[in-house]
Amino acid sequence: MKRTRLLAVAAAGALMMALGGVSAASAGDGLNVSGTGLAVDQVGYSKNMKHMSNTPLAGTFALPGAFGTDLAFQGERAFVGNYNGFAIYDISEAGAPEVVAQVNCPGSQNDISVRDDLVYLSTDSSRNDDSCNSTGQSANVKSSWEGIKIFDISDETNPKYIKSVETKCGSHTHTVVPGEDADYLYVSSYGPSNSAPDCLRPHDLISIVKVPHADPTAASVIATPVLFPDGGNTSTSGCHDITAFPSKKIAAGACMGDGIIMDISDPEQPKVIETVRDTNFAFWHSATFNSDGSKVIFTDELGGGGAATCNATIGPKRGANAIYDLATNGDLTFKSYYKIPRHQGSTENCVAHNGSIIPVNGRDVMIQSWYQGGVSLWEFTDSANPKELDYFERGAINADSLVLGGTWSAYYYNGFVYSSDITKGLDVLMIKDPTLRKANSVRLGEFNAQTQPIYPIKPGK
Repeated sequence: MKRTRLLAVAAAGALMMALGGVSAASAGDGLNVSGTGLAVDQVGYSKNMKHMSNTPLAGTFALPGAFGTDLAFQGERAFVGNYNGFAIYDISEAGAPEVVAQVNCPGSQNDISVRDDLVYLSTDSSRNDDSCNSTGQSANVKSSWEGIKIFDISDETNPKYIKSVETKCGSHTHTVVPGEDADYLYVSSYGPSNSAPDCLRPHDLISIVKVPHADPTAASVIATPVLFPDGGNTSTSGCHDITAFPSKKIAAGACMGDGIIMDISDPEQPKVIETVRDTNFAFWHSATFNSDGSKVIFTDELGGGGAATCNATIGPKRGANAIYDLATNGDLTFKSYYKIPRHQGSTENCVAHNGSIIPVNGRDVMIQSWYQGGVSLWEFTDSANPKELDYFERGAINADSLVLGGTWSAYYYNGFVYSSDITKGLDVLMIKDPTLRKANSVRLGEFNAQTQPIYPIKPGK
């Protein structure tokens, strides 16, 4: 598996096989118990975080190495990626999600977005063809395929694979930028090699796939803009993740060695208008705007998601979030770091990962995944003084050896937090903090975390 964000996947997958997918019985819920205080698989949480349900992975999605990945939402449905495909859940009853469809279509990471009647999947592992029956094949073989897959979900019980688009170095993640007549997918990929015909150095670019609304099967790559004509930072060779704020015509990119702001007023010709670097950052992984686009959170995925970095030795400034104020001209000003204050054990992979904003007036609050560090609800209204408000987590998967797991993405959608756990499936959480209750009145018809909306926030707190 090449160029995945989980650098320990191969070793962890083998270990899981050897252990038979170890999952100890719960030691009982632990109110205000966290971090190293939790027993293996014990659930810990703070007083304002309620665990509503868990829906385990099933079928091929539960096989060793078939990790749960990213989430997207539409109506009363959650769409969850998996290294073996994607699943659609009915979430009309948050306490009891039900599987509507499970599509087997292997190819890491299968990061997912949904737009109207279409599902977009990112494939970033080299395959012998573009079918859903493909097998792994070296990227050194010219005929190997990786890129974007498009599914028609007009019948959500029977999704149909309608189109593939090959992209340079595959598609690690993608971002939907809606257009009047088409969707634009900003495809992030990295890890070039002189021996890979479709992923040659230099690779300081993204691919832009245009998907016409009138004919999605005509989707194609229309541009491959070079974002770093000077080569960028020494560790930059592509981008990992981009988050768009279409209403403000800007996007923020996490590009391995660089954090960037782009002007996307012409979605076919994005332009970098600001670049920042940080000596404490090992791997610029993702970006999130606050509700009004006046701040950006960049994450550092130290260790690639497969290492234990939430401890006193690593400290609070590495494997953390960096908070920046964003000026109207695109200038970024660093303000502080945020890292969960709960130390994790040496067998728990833990680092900053995917999250989204809680829609409340006058405050900047975010829900975020930290792998085996769990789900953190934290506030950065004061950019210089962020703080954790609440949390949900489980104890280590294994007390003696690091077994890859934990929450990959945690997003707020229509009153609840949905967390995609790598090995344990879909968790649903409820935030009980009365000061955030107005967020429950915000309802969206569709939500892709990397395409931030203007939230229809009602007056009041």
